[in-house]
Amino acid sequence: MKDLYKYAGAMILLCLGQAVSIAAQTPDAKPADAKPAADAVPPKEETSVTDHTTHIGGQAIAYKATVGTIMIRNEKDEPTALMFYEAYTRSDVKDASQRPLAFLYNGGPGSSSLWIQMGAFGPRRVATSDAMYTPPAPYQLSDNPYSLLDRADLVFIDPVGTGFSRAVGKSQDKDFWGVDQDVHSMAQFINTYVTRNSRWNSPKFLIGESYGTFRSAALSNYLQSHDNMDFNGIVLVSSVLDLGTISFLPGDDLSYILYLPSYAATAWYHKVLADRPADLDTFLNEARQFAAGEYAGALMKGDKLTDAERAAVAKKLSHFTGLSEQYLIQGDLRIVLPQFMAELQRSRGLNTGRLDSRFSGPMYDALTEYGESDPQSDAISGPFTAAFNTYVKDELKFTQERPYLPESGTANQQWDWKRQGQGGFGFPGAPNTELDLIQAMLRNPHLQVEVENGYYDLATPFFESEYTMDHLGLKPNLRKNIDLKYYEAGHMMYVHDESLAKLKANVVAFIDRASTKQ
Repeated sequence: MKDLYKYAGAMILLCLGQAVSIAAQTPDAKPADAKPAADAVPPKEETSVTDHTTHIGGQAIAYKATVGTIMIRNEKDEPTALMFYEAYTRSDVKDASQRPLAFLYNGGPGSSSLWIQMGAFGPRRVATSDAMYTPPAPYQLSDNPYSLLDRADLVFIDPVGTGFSRAVGKSQDKDFWGVDQDVHSMAQFINTYVTRNSRWNSPKFLIGESYGTFRSAALSNYLQSHDNMDFNGIVLVSSVLDLGTISFLPGDDLSYILYLPSYAATAWYHKVLADRPADLDTFLNEARQFAAGEYAGALMKGDKLTDAERAAVAKKLSHFTGLSEQYLIQGDLRIVLPQFMAELQRSRGLNTGRLDSRFSGPMYDALTEYGESDPQSDAISGPFTAAFNTYVKDELKFTQERPYLPESGTANQQWDWKRQGQGGFGFPGAPNTELDLIQAMLRNPHLQVEVENGYYDLATPFFESEYTMDHLGLKPNLRKNIDLKYYEAGHMMYVHDESLAKLKANVVAFIDRASTKQ
């Protein structure tokens, strides 16, 4: 889930081990009958293996769940981290080396993988109320008919500092909190898992959500160039590769243009439009054309835009966003995301969701300029967290005294966005992994990419995704390897059952297609 981060003023938020190892004490430093201090116990991997059966598409599927930690080491072969994971592999497959293998994770940065596991593709799924707050416990956990386990073995990974994953030895969690640092630890984890389980010959996939898409671009490039591990496909769920495009940076109007169609979809959903059209897709096509045409032209004029021109654009902008012409003129035709969240349903006393704008929540301060919280995040975080904690202990038989950390706000705030060896002409720009994806596709021309977009996603808007994919500079023979899909849901489109069914069908078709020799 959850994802992105608060970047340059925009509300862009887009699983272990035990004990850190320190210098051993001498035998006479403590009483002979005393137990070793917890932080003096050498770090070690832990694993729990259980057998299960689920039903997908009317078919009974026996599978093995392997959960635990994999040790990450530095160039001196010293332990630096224990990374937690949940691996689900079919038990009735004779030759697993030929079976597709997918690595899955969320984003943040600073998010564990519980969201995409318990909401979308894992064998078990938590039930939540659609577009409204889920009542408190007890929560319902059931077999997931939309799991990808019928088509691929699945490995869900928690980056260091999230879930049960943590630094060990002389390292600290923050040593792994950065674009390149994160890629290196995730790559080592994947390489180790593939090698230990003899899966080098398996068709391989990366499935990341939100910042996980940003990660996937860099991770695929690194694994292919550094480890010679080619991938069959990458699934980008709610994608952003250039964080500048969603940051509403001062003096840069691109974010306003790329967000407009998502504003329009949200206004259409909440029925705040004065002349609401019947067909959403037609309306969004009109919004795209206006955003890239007349609206972009007006913003390009900047302070040279006349009052008459401003009023004319505000009238059309109001048609698409549901915001008053006066409010739009006062905002100089530029409404940042938190302002839109607060203003759209202010008259109803409601704050509009960010991760999924179909969700609404009560507004405390009727005069607030910015959205006070994210109703979608508030609505589902409790059920997901409770369900996973119950599941990992009771069904997967993995118990830890330390708490499972769904998200790390500290990691998010302290993330190192600098890249090594990726300087461009001029000054550094916003964090960007577009070049990584370009290089990955150039190195591996068979690499397939599918981008999953939610119409009601205000964290990573769908028009931004389209803009990015159309500006990679790829020749037609490579551009055809990129496909975009759409859902009438938000950032986590899988909390909407109809969208999850469509997502499952799309990803299964993608895996089948990318696993076939081309």
